[in-house]
Amino acid sequence: MFTHSTQVRVRYGETDKMGFVYYGYYSLYYEIGRVEALRSLGLDYKSMEDQMHIFMPVVSLNVRYLRPAHYDDLLTLETSIVKWPNTSIQFDTKILNEKGDWLNQGQVVLCFLDIASRKRVEMPELLIQKLSPYFEK
Repeated sequence: MFTHSTQVRVRYGETDKMGFVYYGYYSLYYEIGRVEALRSLGLDYKSMEDQMHIFMPVVSLNVRYLRPAHYDDLLTLETSIVKWPNTSIQFDTKILNEKGDWLNQGQVVLCFLDIASRKRVEMPELLIQKLSPYFEK
């Protein structure tokens, strides 16, 4: 299993009239978590697109709201890859506040798509190399 943590501070524009993070922003937080998780492995979306010719579109999103986040909260995004990817990859993200309270969780599944053919392909070799140490028995 691979896990990475990063932090983000809630900005005023991400909150609603009640002072809670607007529900739609959680998907942005999941994206921040997975982008930074991949970056920690030495990968980024730009090189996957430009060099490996792979797009990673979202195919599903599941969200569970437990407690609200508020303006100026410092959130910790714990992003994990629990299952070995093949033609799709699932990122599980837990969002915690500064007190360690579990606020939200989400699962985002993305597939690997060849840019030219727009068809699904298996996980790129470089990603296999980067993730293998976390899944070897």
